[in-house]
Amino acid sequence: MSRANVVKWVLFGVTMAGLSACASKPPPAAPQQAGAPAAAAGPTPGGTYKVGNPYQIEGVWYYPQVDYSYNQTGIASWYGPGFHTKATANGEAYNENELTAAHQTLPMPSLVRVTNLENGRSIVVRINDRGPFVPGRIIDMSRRGAQLLGFDQKGTAKVRVEILAEESRAIAAAAMNAGGTQVAGSPDGGPVPQAAPRPKVTVEGAPLPPPKPTPSRNVAPPVTVAGTTTDDGRFMPAPVVEQKPVPPGPQRIYVQAGSFTIYDNANKLRARLNSISPTNISSAMVGDTQFFRVRVGPFENVDRADQVLAQVLQTGTNGARIIVD
Repeated sequence: MSRANVVKWVLFGVTMAGLSACASKPPPAAPQQAGAPAAAAGPTPGGTYKVGNPYQIEGVWYYPQVDYSYNQTGIASWYGPGFHTKATANGEAYNENELTAAHQTLPMPSLVRVTNLENGRSIVVRINDRGPFVPGRIIDMSRRGAQLLGFDQKGTAKVRVEILAEESRAIAAAAMNAGGTQVAGSPDGGPVPQAAPRPKVTVEGAPLPPPKPTPSRNVAPPVTVAGTTTDDGRFMPAPVVEQKPVPPGPQRIYVQAGSFTIYDNANKLRARLNSISPTNISSAMVGDTQFFRVRVGPFENVDRADQVLAQVLQTGTNGARIIVD
């Protein structure tokens, strides 16, 4: 199948003005050790397919995994001029004018739909970097992505991030078929931790099922997202902004500390965190399983949620994160 048949070309121009300081930045490079993959000296044409082992940044552990059911809410930030043309975590050259983004755990490359819950704007971006490493941020958009979503001046936005499963499998297969594959190693090419401690609580939902087998390198499902293929073989989404309905009512910000199947465990964590800020337990069904979610808040703004999240993390609740509900 030719590239022209795999992707749809869309001639759509969008111009928005405005610059803003980066909302977060990648972690500093870690010193090399025996057996650790070497950090990239510069961008690699087309990049590589990469997942990576667990890694730690400023005391917080992250667990990269293949998760084609990913669908979460949180706070988005963006990064731009200071990293333009530099190598991303999977070896591509970062271009602040392309529709790309950094994510802490999803495979690279992946395609995700990011929807600004405050204005309903929604775009598709390519995950090709690791980050953001500011606690409480779910995704770091390119400058172009932040402009199209309408938060480049504000700096952050309440968003939903949903992986496009079949499209992500397709571009992953294409990247592996091109010969660029790395499934182990920390995101910045530094040392791989030998024994990463797991969080004591399940952050969200039921344990994920085993990932589906990787598509054959010779047969990739079609990518139906509007976009094009660059000269170095990367699929790049087109700058198409969909207008989705803005969710009714206030979009409340919470710090979700954990999710449990046993109420007593949730109640113990609630009691421990209640001294920081009012904490509640909400029930949710995931499939046939009932979960008890421990949430601190709600909060009126991101700054206050950031402050409380920092306090919660200091208690050792490593899986805590900011959500929007």
